[in-house]
Amino acid sequence: MADPSIVRTRFAPSPTGHLHVGGARSALFCWAYARRQGGRFLLRIEDTDQKRSSDAAGLAFLEDLAWLGIDWDEGPEHNTCGGGEAGPYFQSQRLDIYNEHFDRLIESGAAYRAFETPEELNEARKIARANKQAYRYDRASLNLSDETIQQYLDEGRPHVLRFKVPDREIVVQDVVLGEVRLAPGELEDFVIRKADGFPTYHFAVVVDDALMEVSHVIRGQEHLANTSKHVLLQEALGFRHPAYAHVSLIFNPDGSKMSKRDKDKLLRARVKEQGLESPPVETGIAADAWAIWLKDKTIQLSTEQAVLLAEVLDIELPEIDVADFEKAGYLPEVLLNYLALLGWSPADGREQFDADFLCSNFDLDRIVKSPAKFDRDKLLAFNLDALQEMSEDEFVSRFRGWCEVHHPEYRRHFDEATFDHFARANKERCKSFLDPVKSGRFFLMDDEALEWPAIKPVRKALCNGEPSGLDRLEAMLPVLREVEDWTASSLEATFDSLAQEHAEGNLGKVAQPVRIAVSGGPVSPPIFDTLVILGKASCIRRIERCLENRDVICPGN
Repeated sequence: MADPSIVRTRFAPSPTGHLHVGGARSALFCWAYARRQGGRFLLRIEDTDQKRSSDAAGLAFLEDLAWLGIDWDEGPEHNTCGGGEAGPYFQSQRLDIYNEHFDRLIESGAAYRAFETPEELNEARKIARANKQAYRYDRASLNLSDETIQQYLDEGRPHVLRFKVPDREIVVQDVVLGEVRLAPGELEDFVIRKADGFPTYHFAVVVDDALMEVSHVIRGQEHLANTSKHVLLQEALGFRHPAYAHVSLIFNPDGSKMSKRDKDKLLRARVKEQGLESPPVETGIAADAWAIWLKDKTIQLSTEQAVLLAEVLDIELPEIDVADFEKAGYLPEVLLNYLALLGWSPADGREQFDADFLCSNFDLDRIVKSPAKFDRDKLLAFNLDALQEMSEDEFVSRFRGWCEVHHPEYRRHFDEATFDHFARANKERCKSFLDPVKSGRFFLMDDEALEWPAIKPVRKALCNGEPSGLDRLEAMLPVLREVEDWTASSLEATFDSLAQEHAEGNLGKVAQPVRIAVSGGPVSPPIFDTLVILGKASCIRRIERCLENRDVICPGN
C-alpha cells in the first residue's frame, strides 16, 4: 500500500489514436503536479471499449508523450518508462478485479441486472420524445423476482448491470470550481457493466483510481458531469474520494471547441464546395467507404486518407494532435510550454519557460476557470523565439534529426556538408522546421523541371524595366560560367562587380533575377548560400532555361 501522504496522479487515455492537445494538456498538468509534489505519475490505458481500441493506436500516444518529454513512473512499459506494482495498467486485463467489485455491489443491493434489449430501450426513448419528455430508465428490471432473474441467467439472456442511484443530493468538491451540487433525481440508474461483460468507463475508472491509490484527478471540464457518478460509486464501494480538479476546455480562436473533428469538418466543407461525389484516385479511398463517410458525419477518414485527401484538395489541415505539431516542425519544449499556459499561469507572470521551471512552480491554485483559447500565432511566435535562441550547431543537429523522420528526401538529396549549409542558411528566417522544407522544394527539383509562375513578383523582377531582369541575366550568364571558385565569398565579389556594371551598384537588381531564375520564385535563403547549395552546374542550367523560356515568362515583351 502506497504512503497516503504521497501525491499520485494519473493520465488515463483511451487508445484511439494520436494524443489530442487537450489530452496532452491534462497529462502535462498531472505530470507537473506530481513532480512538484515529489509524487508519482501513473499512465493507465482505458481500453474497455472494444470497438475503439487497438494496440497500434495505443503506441501512438505513448510516442506523443515521450516526444513531449512527459515520463511516467508507473504504467505500460515504453522505453525507460513504466512498470509498477499496481498493474495491470490496461483495463482490458483487469476484468477479474472488476468482477469482484461488481459482485460486491450486487450483494449489497447497490446494483442490479437489467435485461431490456437495445430495441426495447430505443422504443422507450422514442415514446419519451413523442411525449416531449426526457428519457429516464424506469427500473423495470429492478422489480424482477429472484426466480425470474435466475431463469434469464440460465437462458443466457444478455443483460447489463445498472447502479441504483440513491434519491438524494450529490455534492462534488472540486479544487478549481469549488462545490458542485446535483439535485436529487437528476441521475438515472446508469450502466456499470455492458452486455459484453466489460465495465463501463465510470465503473472501471473508480475501481482503478482506488486500487492504484490515485490522490488527485486532474482532467478537463468535459468530465465534470461524470464525477457525480464516480462519487456515488466510491461511496457504495467504500473508497475514499480523490481530490478533483477540472480544468477549462480548449477553444479555437473563433470560439468553437478544439476537436479532432476540426480536420474532418474542413475536408467535408471543401469536398462539398468542389462537388466531389466520388473519391479522388490518389487517396485510395474505396467508393463505398467514401459514400458512407459523406452520409455519416460521425465517421472520420483514417489519418492517412485525410492527409492524402487534403493534398489533393490543396488545403492545409489544422494541427490538432501532438503528432500534427511534431510533423509541422514545432519543438516539443515549445509546445509543452504553450500547453501549460492553457488554463494555468505562474505567479511571476512569465510566459516562456522550460519543463524544469514548470515542475518547480506548478500548483492547482493557479489554474483558472475561464476557457482557454488556442492561439496558433502565439505558439508559432514562441517557436520562432526558441529557434532563434539556438546555437547554429544545435539547430543543424535537431533539424537534421527532424528531417530524417519527416522529410528524409532532404537527407538523401544533400551530402552531409551541403545539408549542413542548407540548414544554417535557413536558421534566421524559419519559424518552424517545416519552413525550410516547404520553401526549399526547388533544391530537390530536376533542373529541367523547374518552372516560373506568372505571378507579379516574378514578372516585376524579370520582365519590367529597361534593361529588364532577363536582359541582365543574359549579360551576367557568361560571367557566371567563368566563375571557378563557386563559394559564397567569391560569388559575392562577382555579384558586386556585376551590380556596378549592369545596375548602377544596386545589388538587388542583379541578385533577384538570378534568385528567381534558379529557384522559380522570389523567396529563397540568402542568394549566395542558395547558389552554393544548388551548385554551379544546376545554377547555370536553370538560368539558361529561364532565358530559353523568355517568351513564356514575359509574353509580349
